[in-house]
Amino acid sequence: MFRRILTSVVLLLCAAGVSRAAAQRSHFGLHGGYNFDIKEGLVGGQLHMPLSPGIELYPSFDYYLVDAGSLVGFNIDLKFRTPGTPLYFGGGLNILSGGGSSDAGPDLFGGFATHAGDALYEACYVKEFADAARALRDNYEGSYENFWKDFHSRVPMSKPTDGTLIMNYGVAACFSADEDGTVHLPFDPATGRLVDEVWARWLEWDPVRMAPRHADALRSQRAIWIDAGRRDDWYLDLGAEAFRRELEAIGVTDYHFELFDGTHAGIDYRYPLALAYLAKRLNP
Repeated sequence: MFRRILTSVVLLLCAAGVSRAAAQRSHFGLHGGYNFDIKEGLVGGQLHMPLSPGIELYPSFDYYLVDAGSLVGFNIDLKFRTPGTPLYFGGGLNILSGGGSSDAGPDLFGGFATHAGDALYEACYVKEFADAARALRDNYEGSYENFWKDFHSRVPMSKPTDGTLIMNYGVAACFSADEDGTVHLPFDPATGRLVDEVWARWLEWDPVRMAPRHADALRSQRAIWIDAGRRDDWYLDLGAEAFRRELEAIGVTDYHFELFDGTHAGIDYRYPLALAYLAKRLNP
C-alpha cells in the first residue's frame, strides 16, 4: 500500500445545500479536479459525515483519467472546525492503487518509506473490533446509531471509548462502504465476530497481501525503507516484518529494514532518516 499526501485542486461539480442545517446532515457530492503530483485529471465522489458540530469525516473515492489501465484513490479526512470562523484543521489518509495495464505505479513511485504503516491487518485491527463491540455493548446497547446520538449530544472525544469507535467506523467507511455511502462493519457489533465477506474487502488493501499482486512494481523500486517500533501499540512491528518477508519472497532484497526501541507514538524523528536514505538512493 502506498500512502502519500497528494496536492490537488478540486472543482465541486455537485454537492448538497450549504445551509447550516444541511451542514449537520450526511450528504454525498461529486467532484472533479487535477492532481499536480501525478499530472492526471480525476473524477470522484465524497461523503460528508458530521460527527459533531465541530468534527466532520470525509471518506472519498477518486478515479484518475490515465491513458491505460486504472488508477484509483481512496481518501479519508477528519476535519475540526474552528468555532465562529470558516477555518478548519485536520488530517487524513490517502491510498493510491494502480491496476490493469496502467504504468502509473512504477512510473509514479521510484521509492517509498513506511514508518509503522498499517500491515498484517489481522494483527493490527482485529483486537480493535473486539474493543469496539465491547464498548457498544456496555454503553450503547450494541448500536452505532446510539453511539452517534450520544456523541452529537456532548463534547466530542470526552469518553474513553470514542477513539476506538470512531477509528473502526472511519476505516470501514474507507475500506467497506457501498457506492451510496452505506458503511459495512467487518465485525458483528454484538459479538465482535468477523463478517467474512466484509473482512475480505479490508484484506484486499493489506500490504502483506498486496505485495504478490504488485510484484513487478515493487521490484522496480530503487529505494525502500521499512521501520517500526518494537513495542508498537498496534503490532505494526509484526506487520513490518511480514511485509519484509513478502518482499523477499518476490525477489526484493535491497531495502532498509529496522525495528527500533519505541511504540507507535513519538516516531517523527524517524522521518529525516528515511528522507535522507530516499534522497541518496533516488538521486540520479
